[in-house]
Amino acid sequence: MGPVECVVLAFPGERLKVAAVTAVAELRRAGQVRLIDSLVVVKSATGEVSTSELVEYEEYDEATAEIGPEANLLGPEDAAEAAETLEPGSCALMLLVEHVWAARAADAIREAGGRIAGTVRVPPEVVEEARAAHREAVAAAAVGRS
Repeated sequence: MGPVECVVLAFPGERLKVAAVTAVAELRRAGQVRLIDSLVVVKSATGEVSTSELVEYEEYDEATAEIGPEANLLGPEDAAEAAETLEPGSCALMLLVEHVWAARAADAIREAGGRIAGTVRVPPEVVEEARAAHREAVAAAAVGRS
Protein backbone atom coordinates (compact mmCIF):
# COMPACT_ATOMS: atom_id res chain seq x y z
CA MET A 1 0.00 0.00 0.00
CA GLY A 2 1.19 3.53 -0.75
CA PRO A 3 1.09 6.45 1.65
CA VAL A 4 -2.39 7.28 2.96
CA GLU A 5 -3.46 10.84 3.67
CA CYS A 6 -6.55 12.58 4.97
CA VAL A 7 -7.24 15.67 2.89
CA VAL A 8 -9.84 18.27 3.87
CA LEU A 9 -11.12 20.44 1.00
CA ALA A 10 -13.18 23.43 2.18
CA PHE A 11 -15.70 25.32 0.04
CA PRO A 12 -17.90 28.37 0.48
CA GLY A 13 -21.57 27.52 0.59
CA GLU A 14 -23.27 24.52 2.10
CA ARG A 15 -23.15 22.33 -1.02
CA LEU A 16 -20.19 20.53 -2.54
CA LYS A 17 -18.89 21.78 -5.84
CA VAL A 18 -19.30 19.16 -8.57
CA ALA A 19 -16.02 20.19 -10.23
CA ALA A 20 -14.05 19.28 -7.10
CA VAL A 21 -15.58 15.82 -6.87
CA THR A 22 -15.05 15.35 -10.61
CA ALA A 23 -11.35 16.17 -10.17
CA VAL A 24 -11.08 13.50 -7.47
CA ALA A 25 -12.82 11.01 -9.78
CA GLU A 26 -10.31 11.83 -12.53
CA LEU A 27 -7.38 11.16 -10.19
CA ARG A 28 -8.99 7.87 -9.21
CA ARG A 29 -9.58 6.86 -12.84
CA ALA A 30 -5.98 7.73 -13.72
CA GLY A 31 -4.78 5.38 -10.97
CA GLN A 32 -3.02 8.12 -9.02
CA VAL A 33 -5.14 7.77 -5.88
CA ARG A 34 -7.48 5.22 -4.35
CA LEU A 35 -10.36 6.66 -2.39
CA ILE A 36 -10.56 4.72 0.87
CA ASP A 37 -13.22 6.79 2.62
CA SER A 38 -14.91 10.16 2.42
CA LEU A 39 -17.07 12.38 4.54
CA VAL A 40 -18.99 15.56 3.78
CA VAL A 41 -19.07 18.11 6.61
CA VAL A 42 -21.44 21.08 6.47
CA LYS A 43 -21.42 24.03 8.86
CA SER A 44 -24.69 25.94 8.51
CA ALA A 45 -24.93 29.72 8.67
CA THR A 46 -25.96 29.30 12.33
CA GLY A 47 -22.91 27.11 13.07
CA GLU A 48 -24.75 23.78 13.24
CA VAL A 49 -22.60 20.92 11.91
CA SER A 50 -23.94 17.97 9.93
CA THR A 51 -22.14 15.12 8.22
CA SER A 52 -22.89 12.59 5.53
CA GLU A 53 -20.99 10.05 3.49
CA LEU A 54 -20.07 11.03 -0.06
CA VAL A 55 -21.42 7.64 -1.20
CA GLU A 56 -24.90 8.89 -0.20
CA TYR A 57 -24.86 11.34 -3.13
CA GLU A 58 -25.83 9.54 -6.35
CA GLU A 59 -24.32 12.29 -8.51
CA TYR A 60 -20.87 11.34 -7.19
CA ASP A 61 -21.07 7.58 -7.82
CA GLU A 62 -18.13 7.69 -10.22
CA ALA A 63 -15.83 9.17 -7.59
CA THR A 64 -16.91 6.74 -4.89
CA ALA A 65 -17.16 3.57 -7.01
CA GLU A 66 -14.29 1.79 -5.30
CA ILE A 67 -15.03 2.62 -1.67
CA GLY A 68 -15.30 -0.80 -0.10
CA PRO A 69 -15.74 -2.50 3.25
CA GLU A 70 -12.99 -0.45 4.90
CA ALA A 71 -15.18 2.64 4.59
CA ASN A 72 -16.28 4.45 7.74
CA LEU A 73 -12.69 4.98 8.82
CA LEU A 74 -13.46 8.71 9.02
CA GLY A 75 -15.73 9.31 11.97
CA PRO A 76 -17.32 11.90 14.24
CA GLU A 77 -14.01 13.00 15.77
CA ASP A 78 -12.57 13.65 12.31
CA ALA A 79 -15.70 15.55 11.28
CA ALA A 80 -15.55 17.70 14.42
CA GLU A 81 -11.91 18.54 13.73
CA ALA A 82 -12.70 19.51 10.13
CA ALA A 83 -15.71 21.55 11.25
CA GLU A 84 -13.44 23.66 13.47
CA THR A 85 -11.68 24.91 10.33
CA LEU A 86 -14.91 25.88 8.56
CA GLU A 87 -16.60 29.26 8.48
CA PRO A 88 -20.38 29.27 9.04
CA GLY A 89 -22.20 28.68 5.76
CA SER A 90 -19.50 26.45 4.27
CA CYS A 91 -18.72 22.80 3.73
CA ALA A 92 -15.79 20.42 3.47
CA LEU A 93 -15.06 17.20 1.67
CA MET A 94 -12.83 14.94 3.74
CA LEU A 95 -10.98 12.34 1.70
CA LEU A 96 -8.93 9.43 2.97
CA VAL A 97 -6.78 8.62 -0.05
CA GLU A 98 -3.99 6.19 -0.82
CA HIS A 99 -1.33 7.70 -3.03
CA VAL A 100 -1.19 4.74 -5.43
CA TRP A 101 1.46 6.48 -7.54
CA ALA A 102 3.89 6.14 -4.62
CA ALA A 103 3.12 2.51 -3.72
CA ARG A 104 5.94 0.97 -5.79
CA ALA A 105 8.50 3.38 -4.38
CA ALA A 106 7.22 2.75 -0.85
CA ASP A 107 7.51 -1.02 -1.42
CA ALA A 108 11.10 -0.64 -2.67
CA ILE A 109 11.99 1.54 0.31
CA ARG A 110 10.54 -1.04 2.73
CA GLU A 111 12.33 -3.90 0.93
CA ALA A 112 15.59 -1.98 1.39
CA GLY A 113 14.89 -1.78 5.12
CA GLY A 114 13.83 1.84 4.98
CA ARG A 115 10.66 3.61 5.97
CA ILE A 116 8.99 6.90 5.31
CA ALA A 117 10.06 8.84 8.38
CA GLY A 118 7.90 11.87 7.76
CA THR A 119 6.38 14.18 5.23
CA VAL A 120 5.72 17.90 5.13
CA ARG A 121 3.08 19.50 2.96
CA VAL A 122 4.36 22.77 1.53
CA PRO A 123 1.63 25.17 0.33
CA PRO A 124 1.96 26.06 -3.38
CA GLU A 125 2.18 29.77 -2.59
CA VAL A 126 5.28 29.14 -0.44
CA VAL A 127 6.93 27.29 -3.34
CA GLU A 128 6.06 30.13 -5.72
CA GLU A 129 7.47 32.72 -3.31
CA ALA A 130 10.71 30.74 -3.04
CA ARG A 131 10.94 30.42 -6.84
CA ALA A 132 10.35 34.16 -7.30
CA ALA A 133 13.03 34.97 -4.72
CA HIS A 134 15.45 32.62 -6.49
CA ARG A 135 14.73 34.21 -9.89
CA GLU A 136 15.30 37.67 -8.41
CA ALA A 137 18.59 36.56 -6.85
CA VAL A 138 19.77 35.03 -10.15
CA ALA A 139 18.78 38.19 -12.05
CA ALA A 140 20.57 40.41 -9.52
CA ALA A 141 23.69 38.25 -9.74
CA ALA A 142 23.61 38.43 -13.55
CA VAL A 143 23.36 42.24 -13.42
CA GLY A 144 26.26 42.33 -10.95
CA ARG A 145 28.46 40.34 -13.36
CA SER A 146 27.70 42.63 -16.30
